[in-house]
Amino acid sequence: MVSRKLALEEERDHRKAETLAKIKEGAEITGQVKNLTDYGAFLDLGGVDGLLHVTDLAWGRVRHPSDVVQVGQELNVKVMKYDAEKGRISLGLKQLSPDPWEHAPKAYPVGSRVAGTVVSVTDYGAFVELEPGIEGLVHVSEMSWSRRPKHPSKILKPGDQAEFSVLDINPAQRRISLSLKQSLTDPWTTLLDRIKVGAVVRARIRNLTDFGAFAEVEDGVDGLIHISDLSWNRKPNHPSEIVHKGQTVEAVVLSIELSERRLSLGMKQLETDPWMAFESKIKVGDIVKAKVARVVSFGAFVDLGDGVEGLCHVSEMDDENAGGRKALEVGSEHDFRVIRLETAEKKVGLSLRTPRAAAPTPEKPKRPESASAMMQALSSAGLLPADFDPLAPAEATKVSGDPRT
Repeated sequence: MVSRKLALEEERDHRKAETLAKIKEGAEITGQVKNLTDYGAFLDLGGVDGLLHVTDLAWGRVRHPSDVVQVGQELNVKVMKYDAEKGRISLGLKQLSPDPWEHAPKAYPVGSRVAGTVVSVTDYGAFVELEPGIEGLVHVSEMSWSRRPKHPSKILKPGDQAEFSVLDINPAQRRISLSLKQSLTDPWTTLLDRIKVGAVVRARIRNLTDFGAFAEVEDGVDGLIHISDLSWNRKPNHPSEIVHKGQTVEAVVLSIELSERRLSLGMKQLETDPWMAFESKIKVGDIVKAKVARVVSFGAFVDLGDGVEGLCHVSEMDDENAGGRKALEVGSEHDFRVIRLETAEKKVGLSLRTPRAAAPTPEKPKRPESASAMMQALSSAGLLPADFDPLAPAEATKVSGDPRT
């Protein structure tokens, strides 16, 4: 009786024993790819199997083992770990070639410009392959000179090739920080060559905040239109009441601060301040005919024309209008008296009350007549002689021949 099976088992056990005798960590052996999985490839080393993990196939990024090896292919591999008790053998293929990170500091010094290909994009940035085995990260904040995009995919996509600047390199942690915007010209460094204070520019509204609107003047340069510089007349609670996102507007350059990378813009400066013309036409005490624009709890705002509004406080309304008994209606027209004009504060105070009549000027009391005037009056009446001298001695004076006088 003979058995082919027993003969094969004896031969396999013999080969396995020979193979295990050769296996030790760091040794190089030859194996044949037996099958592939998502996490690696199994190799027949001669009666025993070893796992070549996907991370040990190549120094570069490997999406699937089939990108590097095929079933039936013979490979020279390195034994990375051997667990005799469990019979597990871990293999490595990339370890037979030099580690590219060993020369990375010389190949990619800080400040140099390098070419790379985007291999993946995440929420915080993009990974760029500089060479097989070496990848760098471009953080989202280093993608554009303009404000941070909502997602890195708005600027870079897998497969894109571009030039990047090396910001930092750490071989121990196998990390390289890259910048896309640093490889481009910073538009702020030459901004004064293209834009001057006082110039009129066209800008696209990019973002709205409670305090104003950010507008893109050119790629990488945004300016702020403060809410107070949107209109001379309107006082919006939010910029969205005047402009909207994506709208293209014209504005005047108010100031440029290169060190702070700040650009201030104004829309109302494109028009003449209506208050300047209003001040020259109206003064305190004038009577103006105007319509009520809106009514509030403390009074009524009145349209004075040219975008100027005045306030008629409830205390300055006629008696029949006070206290809400006969409130002013929007659109109604009345004669208002200007009682206060504050151009600096852009405030006009109005009144519907009838001004009080001025009090009569009191007569001055009559001064008593002097003695000489009285004597002249008596002399004219014939009670004193015509040659009577009030300064003469009393005994020399006689009146009408009466010695008792």
